Amino acid sequence: MKHLILIQCKDRVGLVYLITHILSKHNLNITAMREFVDESDKHFFTRIEFSGELQSEQSLQNELKEHLPDGTSITINPKPEKKIALLVTKEHHCLGDTLVRHFFDTLNAKVCCVIGNYDDLRPFTERFGIPFYYISHLEKTKEDFEGEILTVLKSHQPDYLVLAKFMRILSPGFIDHFPNQIINIHHSFLPAFIGANPYRKAFERGVKLIGATAHFVTNDLDEGPIIEQQTIPVNHTFGVPEMVTSGREIEKSVLSRAMQLVFQDRVFINGNKTIVFE
Repeated sequence: MKHLILIQCKDRVGLVYLITHILSKHNLNITAMREFVDESDKHFFTRIEFSGELQSEQSLQNELKEHLPDGTSITINPKPEKKIALLVTKEHHCLGDTLVRHFFDTLNAKVCCVIGNYDDLRPFTERFGIPFYYISHLEKTKEDFEGEILTVLKSHQPDYLVLAKFMRILSPGFIDHFPNQIINIHHSFLPAFIGANPYRKAFERGVKLIGATAHFVTNDLDEGPIIEQQTIPVNHTFGVPEMVTSGREIEKSVLSRAMQLVFQDRVFINGNKTIVFE
């Protein structure tokens, strides 16, 4: 049988030997191992794929914790297929790409629902047999708006929320319900052009590259830990509409790649940075 273990802890000499020795004692064979030490805070990260008959996950975890530094985080065999909810506004490109991947089982996750603050994307979503919830942000307080979203999410219990061009800023109270579980796609190469209208800002600045960034959402707007980024060249012939058209293609690519990495448990968060074992 194939297994996966994720470990992060304070660094010290001999960690790799210690972990591999314990796995060997349990007659488990390592098939792939990636490790990294963040020298800035002496923190160790490893992702290990292994095979063999695992008699007891709890026994293995207890033995590892007994020998590893205090405060070690260990996850053995995380859920192989995540459940996700998509939040959208009116733009269809990221939603469409994600639902197609969902339909053909290449997402490593199942979309449990789509929530939109406009109703425009309901017909497209429902063609895939996925429930669509229209929750308007108009004529209500932010607290009431987000409360209605939370009620829907509570009924579905997703592992992650994906903001697939959801053009609303979420409150700290909402974000606190989903720590390190909200993925956003921002249409610029962060930290450049944070906030709204980045393509117009890029055009006015005369940039020669535009990009997209997928990141975890925190209380600091567009400043959460970055998962994936890409850029494409532009030149003086590109107006704002051309930048938007080109940017949508890279947004889909970046969001798709970020979801793949997260859903395969290849991303560790360390403060405001990520360690990504591709």
